[in-house]
Amino acid sequence: MSNKSNEKKPKKTVKINNRSDKPDNVVEKEFLIQKECEDIEKTLPSFMRGFFAYMRSSLLPMSRLAYLHDIKFFCNYLVNHTDLTAADNIKNIKAEEFDAIKGGDINVFIDYCRNYNVETEDTIQVYTNNNRTLSRKKSSISVLFKYLYREEIVSKNITDQFDPIRVQSQSEHEIKALQDDEVMIMLDAVSTGEHLTKKERQFWEKTKKRDKLILVLFLTYGLRLSELHQLNVSSFNFPRGEFKIYRKRGKESIMPLNNKTVLKALHEYIDGERLAEEKIQPGNEDALFLSLQGKRMTERQIRELVKKYTSIGMSTSRKAGYSPHKLRATAATSLIGRGNSIFDVQELLDHENVSTTQLYAAHRLNTKRDLIGSFEWDDEFDDVRK
Repeated sequence: MSNKSNEKKPKKTVKINNRSDKPDNVVEKEFLIQKECEDIEKTLPSFMRGFFAYMRSSLLPMSRLAYLHDIKFFCNYLVNHTDLTAADNIKNIKAEEFDAIKGGDINVFIDYCRNYNVETEDTIQVYTNNNRTLSRKKSSISVLFKYLYREEIVSKNITDQFDPIRVQSQSEHEIKALQDDEVMIMLDAVSTGEHLTKKERQFWEKTKKRDKLILVLFLTYGLRLSELHQLNVSSFNFPRGEFKIYRKRGKESIMPLNNKTVLKALHEYIDGERLAEEKIQPGNEDALFLSLQGKRMTERQIRELVKKYTSIGMSTSRKAGYSPHKLRATAATSLIGRGNSIFDVQELLDHENVSTTQLYAAHRLNTKRDLIGSFEWDDEFDDVRK
């Protein structure tokens, strides 16, 4: 006789009863993030319950989810790799065991996170993390311990004993963006199929107009991946010349629809290539970007598409292609490079602080090229001194 408690429960269908003005897909995504957070919380010790409520009121959903993943990973580390708890699973870790943890134990954990292995029967998966990721993990643990200390669940604040992690500031990073000539090569590739492999061309024949619209929207508006992924056909109001997107923190933003390149690509895709209604899977009828299976494209599918075409523009391998965020950077540097106000670009890209936008203003690769190109030491090439 089978043990019913061990049987895998069927996945429940999510049905949206939406009375807000948000599209169903946006409401569903918010729900799924919240559900994932709640599922993780159920696996963690009960003495953290107040901390979960604190995060719900203090953090954006995606940040809350990242913190919960970090804390669950830390708790699993305590159970499987230390003698700091006698618990056989993370749910049974006790508050007094957390109270015995020292700052040095956290530093050892962070060092463990730099490079660790996960073994299965036939594989050894190696994970490595950079300092930015380690800093976020440290921040997640710090916020947890500060809350537990404030609520007198632990008797001391050990966070000042955590070792610092050197993370480059934004201004120290070289902005990665496509140059104008690379953009043109990329758009030519998506228009003609040039530089695609034989297998890639087979898919391209069916999706070239969709792919071009995705690239053009990223390049023109500097959209985030999540903003583009959530677009619906109903997002576009053609008579008013605008479309609606949903930013971080769930705020709405109206974008102008007055760019001829965008309008042409949009109409060519919707009118000439987007799947007929009878081929679209139920629940996906309004999704703007569809896979060949008739479902809303996933963020991963969009990311891989962008990597493919950017790699062609840069004449590099598919693996070395750029992410959608690099197309956002391309939009920013291109707009600023054409003399647009930094404050206007800030508003378009939804940067909270203008200093973020200023990073793109500082990145003027063409300016560097002009400077170096006009600075010759050989008289044969120096027009300025002649």
